[in-house]
Amino acid sequence: MKNYTVVTEFILLGIPETAGLETVLLVLFLFLYLCTLSGNVLILVAIISSSRLHTPMYFFLGNLSIFDMSFSSVTSPKMLFYLSGQTPAISFQGCVAQVFFYHFLGCTEGFLYTVMAYDRFVAICYPLRYTVIMNYHVCFILATSTWMCGCVHATILTSLTFQLPYCELNQVGYYFCDIPAILPLACADTSLAQRVSFTNVGLLSLLCLSLILISYTHIGISILRIRSTEGRRRAFSTCSAHLTAILCAYGPVIIIYLQPTPNPFLGSVVQILNNLVTPTLNPLIYSLRNRDVKFALNKMLNKMGLS
Repeated sequence: MKNYTVVTEFILLGIPETAGLETVLLVLFLFLYLCTLSGNVLILVAIISSSRLHTPMYFFLGNLSIFDMSFSSVTSPKMLFYLSGQTPAISFQGCVAQVFFYHFLGCTEGFLYTVMAYDRFVAICYPLRYTVIMNYHVCFILATSTWMCGCVHATILTSLTFQLPYCELNQVGYYFCDIPAILPLACADTSLAQRVSFTNVGLLSLLCLSLILISYTHIGISILRIRSTEGRRRAFSTCSAHLTAILCAYGPVIIIYLQPTPNPFLGSVVQILNNLVTPTLNPLIYSLRNRDVKFALNKMLNKMGLS
């Protein structure tokens, strides 16, 4: 039998078709990453420090801020490291960690947006029973379930991917370790892992998007039944920020999956939008379109002398 060298590290080849743009991309991505961290920290501190934001809606928004910071941190530090001229190599264990946390947080995102849509559904359609239905224990269970389901999903996909043997080939044609980029390097049959990962990711995404659409269909019907213009405006304003965030999260993904022929460069752009741009926009979306968050941020900055 032929002897094979077991892979102990992978070489990340970076973003396709961007040779010579490393310095520009480094400055741009570093700026976006710092904006993501600072913006979400501000939102999180404002929610914790303001008693008027201790409601289910802002509890889930705090979870979203934690998710945004974590999701960007899965791929950005390593990408910034090799864009600055350092080694593009990543250890086998580091690659496993990237795959796990990328899918763990990606799945958690879908469930978290779904739970936030359900929260808005209860608030608009059952306002008198809102505090009873969305009590502390229910919110805690829903939030914990999103993170646990994401962990189970990522464990299954990561186990299937890295139980395969990897030998000799170690150049990943991407800027971080992801299942579609890693599986072609395996020196064994990958059909099971490909089928399970494609089906799992596709079904979960479809399920979450369907539940969100159902929730907002009922919300839209309830808003149209409100007689006063001011009432309709207030009801819509509580949902507009969440709808904008969902469009930013799902829009690029829908575009890339509707392509008849996958384009590696466009795929990279979409991933960067999800990894860096959307987590940067979320704090702006929720602070600029939400009076309570703006009030809490102004109050906090006044205390710090940064008004």
